[in-house]
Order: sequence, then structure tokens, then C-alpha cells
Amino acid sequence: MHRVLTTVVALAVALSLASAAQAGKFNKKLNIGDSAPTFSSLPGTDDKAHSLADYKDKDVVVVVVTCNHCPVAVAYEDRIISFAKKYASGPESKVGLVAINVNNNDADKLPRMKERSKAKGFNFPYLYDESQKVGREYGATVTPEFFVLDKERKVVYMGAMDDSMKEGSVKHKYLEEAVDSLLKGTKVSNTETRARGCGVQYERSR
Repeated sequence: MHRVLTTVVALAVALSLASAAQAGKFNKKLNIGDSAPTFSSLPGTDDKAHSLADYKDKDVVVVVVTCNHCPVAVAYEDRIISFAKKYASGPESKVGLVAINVNNNDADKLPRMKERSKAKGFNFPYLYDESQKVGREYGATVTPEFFVLDKERKVVYMGAMDDSMKEGSVKHKYLEEAVDSLLKGTKVSNTETRARGCGVQYERSR
């Protein structure tokens, strides 16, 4: 009996350690180096269906889990627009950025997303995932939260865009640093940070 109990405890510890090894420091679902969860046929504010496979010609893909109503997400909209503009031409054109909203309250549903995209002049795809699958599979907990995928679509960075809510106080542009490292073929030095924002509104029934 004692031997059986010891074996059960040992297995439980091993499973616990294995589970911990599969999650990042702040992200409880993904670890750096994991294959990025894919997505397909998500409706965008442009009335088209979008998939991760659409970016097959990109060396780097940035996935942003964001929304309409969160003040933090709104505060980062201009920075995301600037980022997308910066990497839209030249060698940087090998970078794709896609924003995905998984919240299902009225302020965050597709009709309001279309209004927001038009009003702000979003220069990147803004997609709606009513199923919330993307957010759950990426382990996103707040909006906005950023994920950088390399050419093999492995996760190389996840977390915050930068180190300050106030744009004028930013000292470290984590997202740009990760993307630039990939474009140069060098190792990403800072692979995970704690994202700041409003909690993603996951529904218990899903």
C-alpha cells in the first residue's frame, strides 16, 4: 500500500512539473518556442475571412489580442498603427500584424469594431473571434497582449508592447526589439514580459 501511494505521489509531482514546463513565466498556456496556435476563417472589419495561413509570405507575424472598450487597448491604438506603418515597406515588409478581439460584449462585437477601425484608420486586419478560441489557446489574459511568431511560426516573444502606459516615458520597446532581432537573424534577448491591460472577458460556458 505504501509503495502504491508513493508511486501515485511521484506521478502527481511529475505531471505537475511537466505542466509547469509547458507554460511561460507569465503566460500559463504557452512557452517560448511553442508552435503558435493557428486560426482560420475569422471575420474582419474588412468583411473578409482571415487565417494565419494568409501570412505565409511573412518572416514574422505579430498577433495582438485586443478589444474596443478597454482604456489600455485604446491607449495603445496609435502605437500599434505606427508599428504597422513602420514595418509596411522595405525589408520590414516581411512583418505582418493582425489584431484579434475575443470579447463578446456589445461594445466589442464586430459592428462596433468596424466603427472603431474606420474612425482610427487601422492599417492592419482587425478580426473578431466570437468563439474566444484564439484568446484561450494563446493564453491571453489582458488586452492588449502581444505575441511574436517567427518564420516557422514558433512563439519567440509574448507580453507587453513596451514598458510604459505613457508613450513619452517608454524606455524599452519590447515588441520592436523582438521583431528587429528576428529580422537581423539574432536571438531575441527579452522573450517574455507581463502584459498590462483589462482582463479578457472569457465566458464560462465556452
